[in-house]
Amino acid sequence: MNKYLIPRDISWLSFNARVLQEAADTSVPLPLRIRFLGIFSNNLDEFFRVRVATLKRMIEFEEKRRKMNMHVEESPQKILNKIQSTVLQQQNEFNRIWKTILVELKKEKIFLKDEKQLTKEQQLFVKKYFDEQVRSNVIPLMIEGLQQMPYLRDKSIYLAVTMHKKQSAYKHKYALIEVPAKSNGRFILLPSKTGEKHIILLEDIIRFNLPYIFSYFGFDDFDAWIFKVTKDAEIDLDNDVTTTFVEKMEKGLKNRRKGKPVRFAYDKEMDSGLLEYLITRLNLNKKSNIIPGGRIHNFRHFMDFPNVFKANATKRLTLTHPLLKNNIRVTEVVQKQDVMLHFPYHSFNPIIDMLREAAMDETVVSIKITAYRLAENSKVINALINAARNGKQVVVMLELKARFDEEANLEWKEILEQEGVKVLLGVPRMKIHAKLCIIKKREKNRTIQYGFVSTGNLNESTAKVYVDHCLLTANRNIMADMNRIFNYLEHWKLGNHPLKLCKTLIVSPIDMRKKLVALIDREIKVAKQNKPTSIIIKGNSLSDEVLINHLRKAIDAGVDVKLMIRGIYCPVFHHKKNKSNPIAISIVDEYLEHGRVMIFGVEKSMKVFISSADWMVRNLDHRVEAAVELTNSNIKTELLNIINIQLQDNVKARVLDADLSNDYFVSNQKKKHRSQVEIFEYLNKV
Repeated sequence: MNKYLIPRDISWLSFNARVLQEAADTSVPLPLRIRFLGIFSNNLDEFFRVRVATLKRMIEFEEKRRKMNMHVEESPQKILNKIQSTVLQQQNEFNRIWKTILVELKKEKIFLKDEKQLTKEQQLFVKKYFDEQVRSNVIPLMIEGLQQMPYLRDKSIYLAVTMHKKQSAYKHKYALIEVPAKSNGRFILLPSKTGEKHIILLEDIIRFNLPYIFSYFGFDDFDAWIFKVTKDAEIDLDNDVTTTFVEKMEKGLKNRRKGKPVRFAYDKEMDSGLLEYLITRLNLNKKSNIIPGGRIHNFRHFMDFPNVFKANATKRLTLTHPLLKNNIRVTEVVQKQDVMLHFPYHSFNPIIDMLREAAMDETVVSIKITAYRLAENSKVINALINAARNGKQVVVMLELKARFDEEANLEWKEILEQEGVKVLLGVPRMKIHAKLCIIKKREKNRTIQYGFVSTGNLNESTAKVYVDHCLLTANRNIMADMNRIFNYLEHWKLGNHPLKLCKTLIVSPIDMRKKLVALIDREIKVAKQNKPTSIIIKGNSLSDEVLINHLRKAIDAGVDVKLMIRGIYCPVFHHKKNKSNPIAISIVDEYLEHGRVMIFGVEKSMKVFISSADWMVRNLDHRVEAAVELTNSNIKTELLNIINIQLQDNVKARVLDADLSNDYFVSNQKKKHRSQVEIFEYLNKV
């Protein structure tokens, strides 16, 4: 293993530990602490579905390579072993935090009750609720009588039930019940005393009703424990030339549901005989990430914990950009000057408004846009459909390979095509991750173009919690390059020549890494002349070895390097040979830091970019991405001020180092700086 690189999966677990730190922080409002537990759980689920599954596939491939006497560098089994031990440690911390939160909930007179703690009134309510709302969604499976273990859904939780007769230890049966959380919701409010809020989980309603569910078996003693199975989320696309890409995706999604288990999480109090029975029937072994936990699983649902708190102190205002106030049409402003929106501080509405204005504008002839992840009831899609109905040419690049959004995007494809929208489905072995929109209009025999380049998805829901930057512009050079990118997306079979013609946007997979290396080398050259120099990189992930090595050269040359990486951080820069180690921090707070910003140089030589791409191999070599340089001096200054506010954060910033310690960043400033609060205050004054 490279001593100057941290394995990306171990680094990612360190990021999720920072999420867990937020749940543990008693200064964080209680609703948010619960939400962070939900985020931690959801993150971990996806990690096992994708990364752990990939490592297991690598092990299988490694074994094949060994049999063929091929060289194997590093065993992924070592990483899996580290993952297992780390996850178990984090699970213990998770359980500790949850216990402290339960105490805090009681102080607020909010009680999470199980089936054994109900009053008589609540028992009657639970029985009635089950009969009227739940019973039709519950189908018990008597697993002992089944030759083959039934298909278990990946995102579901199950009750493993044992039935006994009190007078005989020999007579027992096993059963499974899928908890219908998708149909009924996970949390049910119970009748409560005045001033109190009592909540019961759906699985505990089912537990209470087990004697009624299995009344015809003659048992009188019931126990049930939660477990869940996490499966490999990889989609295998077959090579059948007679099927379309959409058909392959649909088939791949169906096959994904049958993916191999990569984790079995269960209530550690589960009956040992039942546990052994399930492990055997599911064909699991010691290497299957069998993880004991508490009574509750699928904590991801806790991101939607009921709003039963006395005061909602977590609600923040959303700002209207000063250039877009007083009901001014977005289109008119953007045609005159560039506008930079910073979500979620700024409202996402101007994006919707600009598309709606284009849909109704008689002079608009076309709208072209990329879509990666869309909101469930997407206003973006509604605006595009209205544009198509009004006779505009609408082209949507819909990425069907956006992980976990594949099914939703297949549905959007059908809806859009029914409305006459031209839907592009991407490029083989490539994801389209660039966030672009170009609107074209004809006025007095003159073509006018405007649109936007963004760091985040066109998703009005996530724009409320994801920190992203979006440049609204009519810059001709940017528009020319965007046209080249869409030309490639529409005619990729003719080759990537249009991408090579881009002069203003930096585009991957063509030349982004090459140009970033050149920008780093420019700063190294300046540093060797003993002149002031600087590199500031903000992103989600930093794992590309080529760029890491060039950053290391820059640090050794004396370049002032500052890094803000939210998630995966693989470099090991801190060693005694370096005269100046870089500042490397990760900010985890109420909003998810998602924007990518790159700043090279100082003063007049400074170049500032926003980008859709992280510094990872996949973004640079296997995705279509775009980075745009900011040329408006006011916007450059504004973004630089925001970045500098973040670099001063000494409340929510953690140090990124080789030890993965996640120590809070301590600056020389005596004053406390919480960047997300200060950025809102700064933008409110602009």
